[in-house]
Parts: sequence; structure tokens; C-alpha cells
Amino acid sequence: MTIPKDRNFDSLIGRFEKKVYDTAKGDWRLKLLKEDLLFLYDHPTPLSVWDAGCGFAQISLWLAQQGHQLSLCDVSEKMLAKAKQEFAQSGLTGDFFHESAQNLTTQLPQFDLVLFHAVLEWLAQPLPSLEIIAKQVKPDGYLSLMFYNRNAMIYTNTIKGSWRLKNLLDDSYLGKGNKLTPPNPQYPHEVLNQLDLLGFTVITHTGIRVFNDYLSHQTLAETNADELFELEYRYCRMPTYRDMGRYVHMLARKKPD
Repeated sequence: MTIPKDRNFDSLIGRFEKKVYDTAKGDWRLKLLKEDLLFLYDHPTPLSVWDAGCGFAQISLWLAQQGHQLSLCDVSEKMLAKAKQEFAQSGLTGDFFHESAQNLTTQLPQFDLVLFHAVLEWLAQPLPSLEIIAKQVKPDGYLSLMFYNRNAMIYTNTIKGSWRLKNLLDDSYLGKGNKLTPPNPQYPHEVLNQLDLLGFTVITHTGIRVFNDYLSHQTLAETNADELFELEYRYCRMPTYRDMGRYVHMLARKKPD
């Protein structure tokens, strides 16, 4: 039997940067994340922050620029090198680890804030891994969790119809699609339940791209982008809509011991 492995993006770093980060959709994702984290960014004393699966580390870089103390890790050597380069070019420092977040927990202390962004859906065991990562949050500390939404994947494939419906009915759509389609998207209600079991209270719940990704290329070309993103902003934190975003961000506070 083949044991599933966590995803490593070393072979896809160029495509990942072009398709995920260097786009208006990527900018929108960063905008909403920064809004959700703004009160921590403005914290009067420096926070200890762990970026567990940092990718290109845009949010970590933003936090470091405010004086917060960053530790970063990634299984992708190339992504970690890119993150190091960005920090160096900005005259900033951080602790960098070429290691999976799950394996690194035994070497690290607890943190005021743990970032776990767009990692969960690429893991072979998402919810057990979340439990491991969540233990690194201090009591009264925060977990910033963003993940690829299974609701959105189901809805998108249903709208496209045709042969996809059979795959949805027997769950064989998971792990399919192009190389940038995550194999283990998560249901928001299941993640909420897991966070509750782990002793967290969700204080901010945001859907990222609750409309944009359901529109066809032709419809998008005919649509005023400013009006579309104004609608995105209006509904992104409203119940129902927020759980239909391509990604979901939950900022959760760990209950005191």
C-alpha cells in the first residue's frame, strides 16, 4: 500500500508564484488576511509568531516589518529560500527551518500567534496535523488558519456539470484536477468543530473569494472588477457566504488553561 505524503512544491514553484500569488485574486487574499490580523499587527509589544508552512512568507514579512519575532518553516527548500531572500532584501531577520511543521513542533516553544495558511489541504492527514500544530499556540494566543474550502470545490464542479457529477457523488473528485488543486480540501463546519475540541474560540471568520471563482472566464471579462470586489467585501464575513469562499480564514483564540 502506498502511504500518502504531504505535498512539496519544489517542482512547481514558478507556476505556483504565477497562478496563486502574482494575481488580483492573490492580492485579495492578502488584503483580507491583513484585515483579520490587523489588531495583532498593531499589538503594543512584539509577538512571537510561527509561520507553519510559510510559502513565500508575505504575511510573515508584513508582521516582521512591524517588529514581531518570526520563526518560519516549509518542506519546500525553494520556497523557504525565496522567503529568506525577501527577508534579507527588507533588512529583516527570522528563524528559518527546512522541515515540515508537524516534525518541527518538538523543537519549538509555544507562540503568541501561529500562522497556518493554505497548508491543511495539502497534508495527508489534515485534522490530526491541525491538532499537532495547535498545541504550539500559547494559552490566550491565536491561531490564524486558512484552508481550501471543500464546499467551494463541490459547488464549482456541480456548476460545470457533465462527467463531474458522478465524481462528486462517489467522492472520486478528491485528489483530481491540475497539480495546483489540493487533494484534501476541508469543510468549514468540520474545522470549526475541531477547533472547538482543541479549546479554541473563533473570533473572526472570513470567506476569501465568495463570488469571483464561480464566474466563467467570459463573465469575468464582461464584469466590472471594482464592483465585483465591492460585493466580495460586503458579503465575505456574512454567514452562508463566508463558507462558500474558495478559501476560508478563521482566526481563533486559545482558551486559557
